[in-house]
Amino acid sequence: MTELTELTDTAETAETAETAALTVTTATSFDWDTFVDRFWDRKPVLYRGVGGAPFAEAEVFETAVLGSRPPHPLAVPGNVQFLVERRQQTQPRDYLPELSDRSFDGYERRMADRLNRQRYALVVHRFHSFSHPLWARAQRFYAGLWERVGQPTHTAGSTLFHGSYEHSPVGVHQDRFATFMFCVRGTKRMRFWAERPWSDPVHTILDYQPYLASSFVAEVEPGDLLYWPARYYHVGESAGDAPATSVNVGIPRREHRPYYEVKDLFRGTEPVASAPLFTPDAGPDGRLAGALPTALADAVDAFAECLSEDRFADRATSLALRVRTAGGFWPTRPPAGLRPLDDDTPVRGCAPLLTAPGDGARRFAANGNVSSGTAGAAALAVLDRLNAGEVVRVSDLPVPQRDEVRHLLQELESFRAVTRTHTD
Repeated sequence: MTELTELTDTAETAETAETAALTVTTATSFDWDTFVDRFWDRKPVLYRGVGGAPFAEAEVFETAVLGSRPPHPLAVPGNVQFLVERRQQTQPRDYLPELSDRSFDGYERRMADRLNRQRYALVVHRFHSFSHPLWARAQRFYAGLWERVGQPTHTAGSTLFHGSYEHSPVGVHQDRFATFMFCVRGTKRMRFWAERPWSDPVHTILDYQPYLASSFVAEVEPGDLLYWPARYYHVGESAGDAPATSVNVGIPRREHRPYYEVKDLFRGTEPVASAPLFTPDAGPDGRLAGALPTALADAVDAFAECLSEDRFADRATSLALRVRTAGGFWPTRPPAGLRPLDDDTPVRGCAPLLTAPGDGARRFAANGNVSSGTAGAAALAVLDRLNAGEVVRVSDLPVPQRDEVRHLLQELESFRAVTRTHTD
């Protein structure tokens, strides 16, 4: 990372507190140390022209195509939203990007004709999980943040926003995430409020014109990175008539985080979109104040007893392995099948491999994917060799152990954690 060479901190140099509340710090060089020291969980900052960002336009378009495919022709993808003006589309098949569009240019031309130039919004959740290269770059980029603040115990999220929409489909709102917005294409405008600007007992509002005076804005261009803490109310707006594209990465920071971790435990390891849970009385650490009601306390006690059962222990172990090796993000799904592997094909590790603690046969994981079964002593020894950078062949093992090790290597290959090589 480079040193911060130029920093225009208008929020700290403004003449009055009122002016300071209506500005965004702008920086021209990025490094994690300065970011964490000055901005993490504190205030928004706009970095101009960030190098090494994990999202490039051509790959973002290809991932948008993959991430918006319906499970079958009559289905609506559960991770996709498409709006025309303010109307949610229940059958958006004709509006979603296609490989035949070739790029966002082609997609935008098709949408302009298809929608007669009405404003539209395409939102794709779990965006990074549809491209392994994109996911791997996001892992590498955020490793610097995890080194300084710790890797989240619940997955970071990513969302594609594309279109010419008037403002974010949900309107002004507050997230449970600290958000990093990478502008990929066009100009994006984000509007912020340091405090909730309305007094009505609602969580979001679409018509926020009465509250503009207390807001402040940041305009984000391709290559820029905008960060804001979870406590800020915000809304995305169009900066003109042309569509724009961004990828947002959200790091869980507020509300009752154990809720999401328990839900992960019960739903298994398939990544699904989490419904928002509003807990306005939660403290800054996500804990609810006061004692639990008796009935809920009894339920928690019963749940604690269930956790001692084998099925919960195994699931909890798998979840911990998945989270620990995923680099803070749900991984891409592995290929559907295992490729044949002969005895003499050399294999080398290309990602860290982790085994569950304990003695005897154990589960293992890599790149956020967990083994379908357990590895015995011979297979665990092979994992150690791969982690040490050694090349492994099935023929290296005694005949009785080969089938187990072959399956282990095939499964690791499906996790993209080992690769076949022709040299030692």
